[in-house]
Amino acid sequence: MLATALDARVSPETLRKIESGRVATPAFPTIAAIADVLGLSLDAVWAEINRPGEDAVPEPAGLGERRRVAS
Repeated sequence: MLATALDARVSPETLRKIESGRVATPAFPTIAAIADVLGLSLDAVWAEINRPGEDAVPEPAGLGERRRVAS
């Protein structure tokens, strides 16, 4: 975890808080940096947080439509 945090240029404490859910809405640049270090696309991160289950996050209204149009 330390190497990931340092490579993403975030503090290890910030990464711990994100992992534990103590930071409910981390900043987009923070998530983008962590995803990059882990070799994940932002699409993969979005899919993971929106997978079916009790902790699923609803997709913002209209986002699916924009994706279909852009594809």
